[in-house]
Amino acid sequence: MSSSESAALWELPEEPPPAKAAPSRARKPSKAQKPKGAQQPAPERPIARIVVDIPLAHLDRTFDYLVPEKLHDAAVPGCRVRVRFAGQLVDGYLIERGETSDYGSKLAFLDRVTSAEPVLPPSLHALCRSVADRYGGTLSDVLRLALPPRHAKAEGEPPPPPAALPEPPDTAAWGRYQRGPAFLEALAEGKPANAVWQALPGEDWPRRLAEAAATVAASGRGAVLVVPDHRDLTRVYEACAALVGEDAVVALIAGLGPAERYRRWLAVLRGAVRVVVGTRAAMFAPVHDPGLFAVWDDGDDLHLDQHAPYPHVRDVLMDRAHAAKASLLVGGFARTAEAQLLVESGWAAPVLAERAVLRSAAPRVTPVGEDFDLARDEAARVARLPAVAFEAARQAFAANLPALVQVPRRGYVPGLACGNCRTPAHCRRCAGPLALPGGSLDGQPKPPACRWCGVPDTAFRCPACGSVRLRAVVVGAKRTAEELGRAFPGIPIRTSGAAEVLASVPGKPSLVVCTPGAEPVAEGGYGAALLLDGWALLGRQDLRAGEETLRRWMAAAALVRPASDGGRVIVGAEAGLAVVQALVRWDPAWHAAQELAERRELGFPPAMRMASVEGSPDAVAGFLADLPLPSSGEVLGPVPIGELDEEGNAERERALVRVSRAEGKALAASIHAAAARRDARKATEPIRVQVDPLDLI
Repeated sequence: MSSSESAALWELPEEPPPAKAAPSRARKPSKAQKPKGAQQPAPERPIARIVVDIPLAHLDRTFDYLVPEKLHDAAVPGCRVRVRFAGQLVDGYLIERGETSDYGSKLAFLDRVTSAEPVLPPSLHALCRSVADRYGGTLSDVLRLALPPRHAKAEGEPPPPPAALPEPPDTAAWGRYQRGPAFLEALAEGKPANAVWQALPGEDWPRRLAEAAATVAASGRGAVLVVPDHRDLTRVYEACAALVGEDAVVALIAGLGPAERYRRWLAVLRGAVRVVVGTRAAMFAPVHDPGLFAVWDDGDDLHLDQHAPYPHVRDVLMDRAHAAKASLLVGGFARTAEAQLLVESGWAAPVLAERAVLRSAAPRVTPVGEDFDLARDEAARVARLPAVAFEAARQAFAANLPALVQVPRRGYVPGLACGNCRTPAHCRRCAGPLALPGGSLDGQPKPPACRWCGVPDTAFRCPACGSVRLRAVVVGAKRTAEELGRAFPGIPIRTSGAAEVLASVPGKPSLVVCTPGAEPVAEGGYGAALLLDGWALLGRQDLRAGEETLRRWMAAAALVRPASDGGRVIVGAEAGLAVVQALVRWDPAWHAAQELAERRELGFPPAMRMASVEGSPDAVAGFLADLPLPSSGEVLGPVPIGELDEEGNAERERALVRVSRAEGKALAASIHAAAARRDARKATEPIRVQVDPLDLI
């Protein structure tokens, strides 16, 4: 919840008016003005309850206005309106109309109806209100996420006819999973069923999701499928279109133009399509009679919206499934601690394959430890690959298959350290970190240069041990591609990362170097996957480092052919680590159970509910002082974040508020109340409050 908007823009009394009260009264007209009394209220249900589009917590309620007679037909519940609020014309939404008002004084009239299209039906309004209450935010903030901006031309176009019911799809592939057929049977019969699905390696998961959506659509109900990024969206959309027809499925993504985005959203609202596929922008899609909500790879941070009140796709779809008595499917190759909590609580059932089926589909995983003697050897540094990795790659090329190389960082060489004692290399001028800029000068590689001031260092000497040798702390994707090109001459090198993400590669011998999350799909699968620098992922200062590492590794390993077809995965990490063991055994459920148990012991989410409060020291202290905590409440911090000023003081601080799961709603309500009092006082210092943040360390 962000309070950066200044409350001083709205000249309101210190204490907010009572609920359902008109925010402004009609001004006394001048002689030259037409008197307000000339307008007559609507003959029926003249009271309109309006939500104004103002992100101030103390105004997070409905206000009563009069509907003029001329707008009686246009002012329908859910439409967009304009009202005069605190002397200014603002946008709003008409929630409902009634006969009476609790406000004892004279009510102001609606200024106009922007659009008679009921874009906020009761079910969507109830969902947005629920999301705002869960995260301690305001309804107007959630409505900005749920409703796309209006486009008049697209709204005036005639609606497409409803798509015909598709034929029930063939769901035999779900038979490989325990409880898979039972879940699809519940979908076909319209019974609510919640499941956590662990997909098999090499599974055509877009097709499986499409089969679940088509099963629901064949019974006349709707489905919402949410995936992390555009590449996944394309695959799932094509799979759904093949089963239900292109006129029965629509893709929603924030990157669409305003006209096309609104046109597709209206097609969903008006019931023309039953299946919605999209990124996190689609989690509020207003499908008619929903029967299935599905999220793929719920551990991906792209599922967390970066706008207030910072909702997560998984949690929003859970609320929707519960309210609509629909089914929820949380799918992925790995499993998060949050999904494990759903399973252990009994709210969702695990959909897993038997171990024999899993072993026949999984590649062979071989861990290798960090060998620092080889890392300091010049010959080993050229390739950065142990002998077993060379062997796996050569076997893939011999089988006429590509090999995947996953590197934790993009770029050339993100950082340098002493080649002898591993002390980080710093600039002698400004103490900034040294890095290799890449490229050459007069035929020679460019020397290390400072990443802050850009000054090159042609005569590095370690201040700790005196060595003149340098080594890469983490070698990026570009440098890795260079090294592999020398190690495997004649093999084409492809890169996939931030600059250009490949969707697919042909099933021919090649080395595909990518960063985590940018792995392209290979035709027929990869012959081998080399997961380099595992310690760089596991060593991050993050509560979810182990869970995120396993998720990244399994996403890459799932693209490799089964072990029976020669598929191999080489992971650069110690075999004794729990994350590595979970990958070797392909058992993310075991790792998720361990993660959840440890977080219960430490008091971290999802075993507990948490909120982070971030801002200047004075703003954080003031907010915490005005925040009544539930009985289990505990404040951790505040601690400084970011850079310190010249006097060593922190410009920004962060505090964590922790409560039991049972008191999560009470914490959100307390946060909302504290924010309302802060906004009513017209506090000017910005503060950021986030419930259930992903980053805790």
